Amino acid sequence: MADWIERSDALRSLLDDAPATIGVDTEFMRIDTFLPKLALVQIEIGGRIALIDPTADVEPAALATVLGDPDRTCVMHSASEDLEAFATWSCSIARLFDTQIAASFAGLGAGLGYQKLVRELVGIDVPKAETRSDWLRRPLSAEQLEYAAQDVVHLPALHARLSDRVAQRGYGAWLEEDCVRLLDKARMREPDPDPQTGMRGAADWPLETQGLLRRVLIWRDLTARAINRPRSWLLDDAHALDLSARPPKTAEELADRCKGQRALRGAQRNELFDVLAAPMSDAELQFAPIPRVPTSREKSTISAMKDIVAARALALDLPEGLLCARRHLESLLATRRWPAALDGWRRAVLHDELVALLPD
Repeated sequence: MADWIERSDALRSLLDDAPATIGVDTEFMRIDTFLPKLALVQIEIGGRIALIDPTADVEPAALATVLGDPDRTCVMHSASEDLEAFATWSCSIARLFDTQIAASFAGLGAGLGYQKLVRELVGIDVPKAETRSDWLRRPLSAEQLEYAAQDVVHLPALHARLSDRVAQRGYGAWLEEDCVRLLDKARMREPDPDPQTGMRGAADWPLETQGLLRRVLIWRDLTARAINRPRSWLLDDAHALDLSARPPKTAEELADRCKGQRALRGAQRNELFDVLAAPMSDAELQFAPIPRVPTSREKSTISAMKDIVAARALALDLPEGLLCARRHLESLLATRRWPAALDGWRRAVLHDELVALLPD
């Protein structure tokens, strides 16, 4: 049975003499906010299961100290969103073992869900019924409590079995590198410096107009975080594209064209008008252009690159998606710059063969 923790003294007592390995999961809600609302923290610690209520009067400092200890390993499954939720409670993790990433290196396939992985390695069926529950309501139901506990109770077994498999296959260092990369990404608070690259419909726009779109999208990300509202509530993609392509001449025109954007209030509209009206500097034009639709020759090059990735993945007995995504090949071809996502062990495996295929 899981312990329910809603007081700081109970949390400190739970964490006394914490072991070197701790299983961790979270439940959070993200409906009307930019940042996730942390609703529950589940931990497996020395054979005990505890459910910590961050909505109660619980000071997270003791937990932050334990999870931030580089001599302790936090075992989590598909941790990226959980790490972001933890950050809202002033907690960060120093050392991570992500069981989903580990499963890829263990030869079990990419992107495995927790339930499937537990069934595969532990032989137990984990309930799924509460996946879309309201985790902020109190009290939680018996079904919610059981579901939350199940999300961490099997993490020690997964950690042990996956660690052995990954070590036997010789991929321990690569797994650790990918877990460090995930932690580093979670610590970043700056917006994507080139959010416009995902707007393929604007690939044929003049460079200055693409630069304005980039400026608007960065403003949207920073402002949505500051007011803690979803990006699409502030400015959806369709409006961002339209306003960048045809900047309004007056504040009144902007207000008229942005009706229905429920988080775009007067102050934000004034900021956005200034963002749209400011002249483009030379420095702002130094960015990655939006990738256009590949030509026939470029498609052939990408196909040849994919063949290399497939061959290397087969030789390594790793999923192709773990090794390299198609979007990174497209980025390499469009910019002639090695993607940061392919640094580290992936660079050693792929760089020379892929770069050799780039047209002169």
